[in-house]
Amino acid sequence: MITLKNCSHAHQISVLNSEFFPLHIHPKDTHKSHSNSLFLNHCKLSFPYSWKQRKVRLGFVGGGIKAEMQSNPKTTKTKSTSQSVKALVTVKQSGGGILKNLVNGGIDGIKDFVGKTLALELVSDEIDPKSNSETKTKKSNVHKTETKEDDVQYEATFELPLGFGNVGAVLVQNEDHDELFLKSIVLDGLPNGPVHFPCESWIQPKSDSPEKRVFFSNKLYLPSQTPSGLRMLREKELKLIRGNGEGERKSTDRIYDYDVYNDLGNPDSNIELKRPVLGGSKQYPYPRRCRTGRNLSKADPLSEEKISNFYVPRDEVFSEIKQTQFTTTTISAGVSLVLESIDALLSDQNLGFVSFEDIETLYKEGFHLPPLQDNGLNVIQRLIPKLLSVVNDTQNLLRFDTPEALKRDRFFWLSDEQFGRETLAGVNPYSIQLVKEWPLRSKLDPQIYGSPESAITKEVIEPQIIGYCTIEEAMKEKKLFMLDYHDLFLPFVSKVRELEGTTLYGSRTLFILTEQGTLKPLAIELTRPPIEGKPQWKQVFTPATSSTSHATSLWLWRLAKAHVLAHDSGYHELVSHWLRTHCAVEPFIIATNRQLSTMHPIYRFLHPHTRYTMEINSLAREFLISANGVIERSFTPMKYAVEISSVAYDQLWQFDLQSLPNDLIYRGMAVEDPNAPHGLKLTIEDYPFANDGLLIWDAIKEWVTDYVNHYYPSPSLIESDQELQAWWTEIRTVGHGDKSEEPWWPNLKTPKDLIEIITTIAWVTSAHHAAVNFAQYTYGGYFPNRPTIARINIPTEDPSEIELKKLLNNPEKTFLECLPSQIQSTLVMVVLNLLSDHSPDEEYIGQNVEQSWLENPTIKGAFEKFSTKLKEIEGIIDSRNADYNLKNRNGAGVVPYELLKPTSGPGLTGKGVPYSISI
Repeated sequence: MITLKNCSHAHQISVLNSEFFPLHIHPKDTHKSHSNSLFLNHCKLSFPYSWKQRKVRLGFVGGGIKAEMQSNPKTTKTKSTSQSVKALVTVKQSGGGILKNLVNGGIDGIKDFVGKTLALELVSDEIDPKSNSETKTKKSNVHKTETKEDDVQYEATFELPLGFGNVGAVLVQNEDHDELFLKSIVLDGLPNGPVHFPCESWIQPKSDSPEKRVFFSNKLYLPSQTPSGLRMLREKELKLIRGNGEGERKSTDRIYDYDVYNDLGNPDSNIELKRPVLGGSKQYPYPRRCRTGRNLSKADPLSEEKISNFYVPRDEVFSEIKQTQFTTTTISAGVSLVLESIDALLSDQNLGFVSFEDIETLYKEGFHLPPLQDNGLNVIQRLIPKLLSVVNDTQNLLRFDTPEALKRDRFFWLSDEQFGRETLAGVNPYSIQLVKEWPLRSKLDPQIYGSPESAITKEVIEPQIIGYCTIEEAMKEKKLFMLDYHDLFLPFVSKVRELEGTTLYGSRTLFILTEQGTLKPLAIELTRPPIEGKPQWKQVFTPATSSTSHATSLWLWRLAKAHVLAHDSGYHELVSHWLRTHCAVEPFIIATNRQLSTMHPIYRFLHPHTRYTMEINSLAREFLISANGVIERSFTPMKYAVEISSVAYDQLWQFDLQSLPNDLIYRGMAVEDPNAPHGLKLTIEDYPFANDGLLIWDAIKEWVTDYVNHYYPSPSLIESDQELQAWWTEIRTVGHGDKSEEPWWPNLKTPKDLIEIITTIAWVTSAHHAAVNFAQYTYGGYFPNRPTIARINIPTEDPSEIELKKLLNNPEKTFLECLPSQIQSTLVMVVLNLLSDHSPDEEYIGQNVEQSWLENPTIKGAFEKFSTKLKEIEGIIDSRNADYNLKNRNGAGVVPYELLKPTSGPGLTGKGVPYSISI
């Protein structure tokens, strides 16, 4: 031991290392010889606690040893027992909730207000061994730091004890009386770098929702891999989201549950507005919707009351940007108000247009409205300013946007070639199918519906199929195609004809593939079943020939096309669009939130594909498919519209056929061919929807494959994933419970199974919906091209002298009487314009990346590859549209096929593939 002398205290000093310390000579000792310098090595120095971790310089001074403490940044701090961590919190600055009360106070008021009300707790991913529960920090309140555009940022500081483990979750509580929108939380100061917590959620006041909200970090885990400290939170969060199935849901809830479609009617208002319950019965099978739990109707105990609460979980509601757009230009602005306004303006419900010039006036000079009361013009202008422009307030003129197809060719709708082109590149490319059997026969009961044999015979067709000797030869070479709305619509003909101002037939339309790759219509068959004591009636109409009846045949052909187009419009809106995308997808969204934790990799993958769908579906139930809503007022088959979609669900919907390749094969539009691009050989080479769609399908599938194989490297992980298996089981047995026993449901046992399932869901929510939605105004905005309803029978059905004479003397008037009325056409133009519009905050596939994907190098690389592929697809589609040889997408006056170009700007662009069904 060495004792330090000549110091204020004497201490024993231990040297713990072999470092030499040179003698430090104080200024007052500078006169002394440096030969007295001393170095110590391998000495044990013992320090008091306050000297620890400090460097000591020793020397021989004045006959004794003197020691000095010297500051060292690395060794002078007291050994810490905790670690300081900063939470950076981002809150949406506007949009109501906690901030709406602070408008007058400005941002300075927000600082104090939020600082007192938003409290955070950090949760370790390791379990507390003493309590066998989560390890948490003490609660800490946030304070404002800065404002960035639409966001306000706050901070909170935590002292984490050493050994706390990784922070795996943050508990959030809103202690004020208003909700707030929490965007994200980032923890800074942790050893392994920042930790991100995606939130994007409304936080309800503690008084309304006492449970603390939990947000997990971006690190994703399969259930079996969940860290011990997060397992109970993971299970508890899912339990809260499922709810207990009781009570009426409030707008602030975030509970996901199932119910049948029992809210489309309004029997308490008028018993005539009673509608059947869809779902839960053999008679009306249907997918499930989100449960609201409203009181039952007094007039119909099977239905819910028709009130304003069309509940969706709080986080499913539109963003502020989209909500603002809807408030001023779209359905939530109040289609009901549009209905009321148009009804008031046009009191004659059946008033049609007098001439085609009057129709074109809608786009050129404006639409003359009757005198308006209560400032009705301003009401409509406020509701739909982008759609209608006021030309002159004093003259009550409204003017519609000119649809793109009409801009390019004023007479496009008259062309038979355009009729065929739109089956391949129009708004409903999902109905055209290969003719596989001849003769054509109905599968309906002949005792009820009459003879099943089609009136389209060889004698009708063979004279028109130039270059082919027989029907059999044309079929062998796969040249005959058909739109078949016969068996689906025929059972509704009698009921629909009881309604005022409409009619219905069963129909078949036959096409032949020309050498130019286009479809030429050959024949239209319209059928009426036995009705009111009259026998079955059917007639075949063909394109006009050079016979003496050419002029009459021409107008009868046009009338027959109008009926078929009304059938196609109704089928498109009710089946291809509503049923196969909006309606069938809602159970997937509900199950995803109920059964997959937000830290589950498949939840994070599907989340962009579910955005806003439940909100737009609730608006559809309220305004579009409801009793006396837009569809019932203006589309075939009016009152029975959604009932027909139930029949289509029963007879036609299969999950496996929602896959694009499977759908094309099922309709005979493609065959498997391992040597062909995409593994399929298309029956029609120039099929724009299929050609572009397969590019998107393959890109999605490759991205899904990379993603799934990363998280599930072995089949055993699929079968042992309890959340994933519960998700798929619930989709089949509850969400689509009316079809739970069907054999075509895929198994979920291997990564390959999961890849096919997820690819199909991603396809339906993105490209399928885009293909049937964003060209609605392009082709339907000029309604003679796609009438949504046919109001009169063909004059040759039970012909009267008066009707035949009117046809001969004024065929244009007969044709216009068949088209939708002014009220119907105007309303449809409003709605189709709104549905075809892209929101400014639209999220397109391949653009926005989930934070969790960025933090995983494998997934980040896979997503970047996906994004690059989509950019390449944009160029491929542009080159195809520039190819003069592709007649279905290029030519004079032809609208290029851009519906499956991945990106778009806002507005009516006719292109862009959003992640989700958001309109």
